[in-house]
Amino acid sequence: MLLDMLPSLQSRSQALISAPLLRQNAALLAQHARAQLIVPVKANAYGHGLAVVADILKDLPDVWGFAVAQPSEAAELVALATGKPVLLLTPAFASEVATLVGLGVRLSVSSKAEADALPPGAKVHLKVETGMNRTGARPAEALVIARQLAAQGQLEGVFTHFAQSDEPQLQPTYRQLDQFLEVVRTLRGEGLHFLAHCANGGGVLSLGQVPEMQLVRPGLALYGYALGHLAGVLPLAQPLRLRACVGFVHTVFPGEQVSYGGLFTAKQPTEVATVQLGYADGYPRNASLQAWAAVQGQRRPVLGRVCMDQLMVDVTGLEVQVGDWIDLIDGDLVTTHDVATWGGVIEYELLTGLSARIERRKVEE
Repeated sequence: MLLDMLPSLQSRSQALISAPLLRQNAALLAQHARAQLIVPVKANAYGHGLAVVADILKDLPDVWGFAVAQPSEAAELVALATGKPVLLLTPAFASEVATLVGLGVRLSVSSKAEADALPPGAKVHLKVETGMNRTGARPAEALVIARQLAAQGQLEGVFTHFAQSDEPQLQPTYRQLDQFLEVVRTLRGEGLHFLAHCANGGGVLSLGQVPEMQLVRPGLALYGYALGHLAGVLPLAQPLRLRACVGFVHTVFPGEQVSYGGLFTAKQPTEVATVQLGYADGYPRNASLQAWAAVQGQRRPVLGRVCMDQLMVDVTGLEVQVGDWIDLIDGDLVTTHDVATWGGVIEYELLTGLSARIERRKVEE
């Protein structure tokens, strides 16, 4: 990172990732599923930082490998030399296949045409379509492709993806599971050996151990997030803390306004800290006039409109100086759910929208 080479330059915002909490989540999910994890680190590890998360989890025996959605993410993981397999969950273009295979990346295959185009040495996870209708071969076709891949010595895994496993009614999920298990049992009955996986985070929390599955892929659940009816299944913790640096402190006098549009007018002398984070960093602009920050153990309002690179916080009565850190998400006074609600988005969107300008840092506390 450039800042590492220029130590006099300081990041204006940081996402601090608690290594103990992330490891705890991984252990809880693996134990609950009785399976190893394929850790999804797509979208910069759901905003937590691909390199940071890989470093925290790479040595855990509960972790089989990592999964990504983009070839560039796969290449980045390979360069980190984690010693774990890397699975590309989305289709690779023909022009990319040889390079990815050369890097040792596991490819997902959804059609016979993709299987036919594989070079020698490829390791493949066959995607079976059971109800998501995104990618994957339908069960009858999947059987044919799996046999071909096995004969070529390329079949490492067979998987599907649940579409509604985080919802209270699980009948659609069980229908998908039944279809998938029929494929798995048919192939294993023919003597084929492979790893099987189907459960995302909702699937792990809803179903627990799924017979005949060696791997699971808990996405946002790994990072401590679950829908309301699943929130109490495991004591998952959210390892991310978002903070930003104070760049300026001044007094706003009665009648003066703060930020674009004059949405906030001071009624009394107000000490304002200008915090170096805004909507270009992924903090939602729609949180304006609703948001709060955590300052020295107190919940303090964000004043006026959130700007592109900065936002203003009322710090009246506190000793706040330039260079101090203010928490925008601390998991206590201000949660990820709070900020997402103020911004009118879901937690997935908020986390994956945290920009590259935010430094990701591992903390062992």
